[in-house]
Amino acid sequence: MFDLKNKNVLLVGASSGIGLELAKQLLKEDCNLSLLARRKELIDEQLSNVKDIKRKIISIKCDVTLKEEVKIAVAEAKYLLGNIDVLIYNSGISTPQSIKNFNNLKSEEVFNVNVNGFLNFVAEIIPFMIENSNGYIIGVSSLADGRGFPRNGVYSASKAAISILLESLRIELKKYGIKVITIKPGFVKTPMTDKNNFKMPFLMSSEKAAKLIIAGIKKEKQIIQFPLPTVLGAKLLKLIPNRVFDILAQNIKQ
Repeated sequence: MFDLKNKNVLLVGASSGIGLELAKQLLKEDCNLSLLARRKELIDEQLSNVKDIKRKIISIKCDVTLKEEVKIAVAEAKYLLGNIDVLIYNSGISTPQSIKNFNNLKSEEVFNVNVNGFLNFVAEIIPFMIENSNGYIIGVSSLADGRGFPRNGVYSASKAAISILLESLRIELKKYGIKVITIKPGFVKTPMTDKNNFKMPFLMSSEKAAKLIIAGIKKEKQIIQFPLPTVLGAKLLKLIPNRVFDILAQNIKQ
């Protein structure tokens, strides 16, 4: 079991949704937190009532797509906390669009936040974790990483990239004492999913999702995925022949 007490956690994408709930619940685990988001004011507003002098709570404005901002933010977090034991990369966006209205700028933005942003943090954090022979790198992917869903191909592709990157890092960093965890949620109620205009089966609250994530981190699971019906459905979709998937996917209403 991994004891989160007194650990220094850098949580990226903490201003709303799963990230904000993770921040609230990590405080209950007695962690020191450095919370990063482009909208820093939302973090400050949401956590303004937290009065716990035993814990360090630091909020830092950071655009994950800008390498220099990431470099400065990581250096500031490391200086103020003394070290970074755990990186949780939760930043992510989705811009569903049909191929008839394809906008490459939106697609680039999705990959810049979901994939390149993660790599920006990895580049800054891995060197000192290797030097310390210790640390946890945790990334939020999605159960949508397994197939190319219509109108969400860019999002699914970005999450597939994150899943593969995390898997590769897990294998390569093991010899340095660094553990890597992949988080694959199904549908979770967040400001991002609130924009969806289709039925989301087994929709889960951010609070419940955060609890499952923290429980999985403490158990040091390699992959934390939920809810079970969506997990099973995603596995089944990966196994069925392409021809069958094409027929099913064409009938998805979004």
